[in-house]
Amino acid sequence: MRPFRIETPQSELDDLNSRLARTRWPDEIPGMGWARGVPAAYLKELAEYWRTEFDWRAMESRLNELPQFVTEIDGANVHFVHVTSPEPGARPLLITPGWPSSFVEYLDVIGPLTDPRAHGGDPADAFHVVIPAIPGYGFSGPTSETGWDHYRVARAWRELMARLGYERYVAQGGDWGMMVALELGMADPEHVAGVHLNTLATFPPQDPAELAELDEAEMARIGRLVHFDRELSAYLKLLATRPQTVAYGLTDSPVGQLAWIMEKYREWTDSRSVPEDAVNRDLMLANVTVYWLTATAASSAQLYYESLDRDSDNLVGSWGGPWELTMPVGIAVFAHDVVLPLRRFADRVVPTITHWSEFDRGGHYPALEEPDLYVTDVRDFARSLKQD
Repeated sequence: MRPFRIETPQSELDDLNSRLARTRWPDEIPGMGWARGVPAAYLKELAEYWRTEFDWRAMESRLNELPQFVTEIDGANVHFVHVTSPEPGARPLLITPGWPSSFVEYLDVIGPLTDPRAHGGDPADAFHVVIPAIPGYGFSGPTSETGWDHYRVARAWRELMARLGYERYVAQGGDWGMMVALELGMADPEHVAGVHLNTLATFPPQDPAELAELDEAEMARIGRLVHFDRELSAYLKLLATRPQTVAYGLTDSPVGQLAWIMEKYREWTDSRSVPEDAVNRDLMLANVTVYWLTATAASSAQLYYESLDRDSDNLVGSWGGPWELTMPVGIAVFAHDVVLPLRRFADRVVPTITHWSEFDRGGHYPALEEPDLYVTDVRDFARSLKQD
C-alpha cells in the first residue's frame, strides 16, 4: 500500500479549459426543457462556470486532506480513502461508491462518521472509514483486462479489508455499491458484521393476486420502476452492450462528460428544476472532473458489460438477487431515488433485513443530498449490530 496524492499537471487543466472554450454545441428544439436531455442553455452556463469559476486546485487541496492510498489487488490498481477515527472503539465501515460517483460524494459525511464527538454526536458511534474506488473508476482506473464484475470487486474488497487488518466491519453502498456490498456479505460472512444499503430494487410480483393486494403507494413505486425501465435506462442498456463506443465522446469532450453525469444528478435526485436543487454545484463538478482527469469513461462503463445479464429480457432485472446473506441488513429508502423498493417484497431479495428507514426527502446520492440523514441512518443500523 502506497500513499497517494492528487497532483494534476497544469497542462491537463489548461487542456480542459481549452476544450471547454472550443465546444461545438448542438442545436436543439426550443422549449423542450429537460424532456429530451440536458438543455443547451443550462449546460452552456454550467460549462462556462466550470471553465472560469470552478476552482479545481482548491478542491484538489480539500481532497488531499484525506489520507489516500493505492494498492494492487488481483492485478488491478485500487485507490482508496482510509480515515481512522480518534475513538478507540470505532467500528470499521467500508463504503463503495457507485456510478457515476467517487469519494467526492462522501466529503460531507466522513467527518461526522469518523469523529462524531467533534460534530456534536456520540463518540460510541464512531467509524474507521474506508472508501475504495471500483477498479476502472476514477483513480482506480483504468483497468486492462476483462472480468471485473461486481463479484470480483467484492472479493477484492475482502482482500483489502484483510490487508488493513479489520476483523469485523460494516459494508455500505448504493447503486453499484449495493451490489458489491451484498456480494461482499456472501463472500466474507465471517468478517462482515452487517450490510447497510441506500439502494434496493424489488420487482413486481408474477402472481396477479399479489399485484391486486398492493395499495396506491406501492403501485406508485412499481410505476417508478416501469418509468425507469422505459424512459431513464437508455444509459444502462448502452453501457451493458457497447461501452466502448460511447466512451469516445465522453473521453474527448468535457461537455459530453459533463452532460452525461449531470443528467443523472437531475433525474436521480430530489431535484425540482436543475441538479443544484439537490446537490452542491462545486461537488458535482468535482466529481465530473475526477472522471475527466482520469479518462475513465470507458473503464468505469465496463462494470455494466461485465455484470449485467445481456441474455435477459430485462437488464434492469439483473439487479434483482436474491442474496442469501446471514448477517443483518439495513435499508434506507430516500423518497426521490430513481427506484424505490417495496417492503413487502424486500425479504424475498434480502432475507435478513433487520432495519428499514423511509425518508421523505433525498434521492440516489444521499451522502451528497442529505448528509445528516445518511449519517444518522448508518449510525442507527450499526448500533443495532452486536459489537465485536
